[in-house]
Amino acid sequence: MKKTLIASAIAAISFSGAAAAQTTLSASEMAAKMDSMPSVYGNIQYAIAHDNFDGGPSNIEHFDNGSTLGVVHDHEIAPGVTGFFKIEIDRLGADDISSFQSGNDRIRIDEAYIGVKVDRFGQVWVGSDDSTYERAVTEISEYFEVATLNQFVDYTTGEGDLVQYMSPSFGGLSLWGAVQINGDNDTKGGNSKSYPYQLAAVYAVDALELATAVDSNDTSDGNNENTYGVRASFDMDALRVTGEFHTRKDASDTFGIAGYYTLGRNTFVLAYELTQYDDNASNFAGLDSDTVTLQALHNVSDNLYVYIEGYLGGGDDVYEYTDTVGGTAVTRSTDERSVAAIGATYYF
Repeated sequence: MKKTLIASAIAAISFSGAAAAQTTLSASEMAAKMDSMPSVYGNIQYAIAHDNFDGGPSNIEHFDNGSTLGVVHDHEIAPGVTGFFKIEIDRLGADDISSFQSGNDRIRIDEAYIGVKVDRFGQVWVGSDDSTYERAVTEISEYFEVATLNQFVDYTTGEGDLVQYMSPSFGGLSLWGAVQINGDNDTKGGNSKSYPYQLAAVYAVDALELATAVDSNDTSDGNNENTYGVRASFDMDALRVTGEFHTRKDASDTFGIAGYYTLGRNTFVLAYELTQYDDNASNFAGLDSDTVTLQALHNVSDNLYVYIEGYLGGGDDVYEYTDTVGGTAVTRSTDERSVAAIGATYYF
């Protein structure tokens, strides 16, 4: 990641006092000091989407699609031992200068953690980050930009209060694990102590990658059954194909398959996802929901890309909207919903 002008200015100010008290820093010493500075990164994401419920309302909206600003740093503690940290904020509300001041648009910490990596042992980190289950087996639903209709994978362990571990690769096999520590007054644990965990194994050899994961779901959502997931991905030069399956008893089964084709600066993606809800599931019992997603993305430069996406949701009556009848709000549902989106992201 590139050092920003701000970081360079801070470095220059910091070095000026030292330079006055000693001989001028050499070019190599200056470079070493610059390399020790944290790296600042970020992006601005804008999108416009048209959302249509079959037989119901439709709307068009321009919005901030997840603009972020972050800082990362690592340093050598001892030979083969590296310390690192990351902090990232999102919900910057870049489409409306006042939107971050209240409600769900408020600026928040998205990722914040510290950790240690040991070459022969692996790495351990503590804080808020993408969870082990998410990183291992939920590629498809996490890939798309707007992602309005992508299928929800039913697992409940969140991304905060995590202690995570990732082993080195043993002949292509890497073992991952995480535990979420919920205290007596932590709402994620239902106002009681709980220690939900996630385990994963990822095996990569040549063009093939296989992954499996489990989430213990030890929370207060009324269903303490584990979630199990598997993923298989295969890369063939410009083409990547990924398939997934997730299951949770008394909840749902989710299937997904996606193909990604890269042509120069362009990437084209087609995905299909299906969720089948169990007869005794708490939401949409006995119903099905599926989504077809198309994306065309163009890298304008090393720092800017643009894209168009289309989502077609079908299945049973699982797409709910609010209608007004005689001045009273009424919840209705339909079996088809479509979204068309166009967006751009500038990142550094």
